[in-house]
Amino acid sequence: MKTTLLAALAILSSGAFLLQAQAPKKLLVVTVTTGFRHSSIETAEKVIKQLGEESGSWSVDYVHQPEGQPKNPGRPPQKKDKESEAQFSARQAQYSAALAEFNKANGEWNQKIKAYMAEKMALDKIRHYDGFVFANTTGDLQFPDREGFVELIRSGKAMVAMHSGSDTYHPFRGYVDMLGGEFETHKAQVEIQPVIHDAQHPAGKPFPAGFKVFDEIYIIKSFSKDKVHGLLGLNAHPNDATPGYFPVSWCKEFGQGRVFYSSLGHREDVWDPQWQAGTAQRKNSPEIARTYQAHILGGIRWALRLVEGDGSVGNVR
Repeated sequence: MKTTLLAALAILSSGAFLLQAQAPKKLLVVTVTTGFRHSSIETAEKVIKQLGEESGSWSVDYVHQPEGQPKNPGRPPQKKDKESEAQFSARQAQYSAALAEFNKANGEWNQKIKAYMAEKMALDKIRHYDGFVFANTTGDLQFPDREGFVELIRSGKAMVAMHSGSDTYHPFRGYVDMLGGEFETHKAQVEIQPVIHDAQHPAGKPFPAGFKVFDEIYIIKSFSKDKVHGLLGLNAHPNDATPGYFPVSWCKEFGQGRVFYSSLGHREDVWDPQWQAGTAQRKNSPEIARTYQAHILGGIRWALRLVEGDGSVGNVR
């Protein structure tokens, strides 16, 4: 069997297939955040590059995060049991001062991001890429021409997003409609056993029967099963088991382009089989991470049209 496979690969390496092997696709990986920044982003950057190199499918350039993003002070304080009014008022005043400082710094930060993205994401500078990966991006990325970017995908490019790629550009409906849904909320991290909707698709094939993963599971809104090709989903809420459909991963044709999204990828140990190996910090086995890597490898290759798979909508009932 192994000999037969090697012979088949040798045949496919001739002619047009050899040309493809000699010229990997070009991906631009964007990891800019103007909202929450995931600690797994650096791991994601490393894994995406590694998968491209090992498969020979793509090379990678990055639009990294500029330095200096201010830290949000978080939610307003809540009164604690046995806390005096004076103590609570003092904490409220401290929070108000921190919030005012953050708002000022964040305004300056957004201007910095706007200038940075005008340089990095101008359409004439990114047209030569075959596809784009939004790896845990958040917030308004301040593209100089966001409508033009969506039309670039529609013209035949690949668009790939992981996890909080759906927590990006909320006010810009063109992005949300292109992606197929957007982040609404999440609760505590939890183990799920998703339904595999298409075990023949390159992004669905890696999942074994009974696959489970521990991650931060998003609740998605602005989503319709009739407008995407489902890959992974849940038939009940991941945390409280309320009946209903909750998507986890999907793909879709978008004009001449292709879109692939997976909401998994909050945790480093979902991305990387070696992260914190042998420690209590690790909640997912190395095999689960390898399966996730195969999942995104298949999804990216599908979006780049390096492999075929069903992209017809409405396969989830």
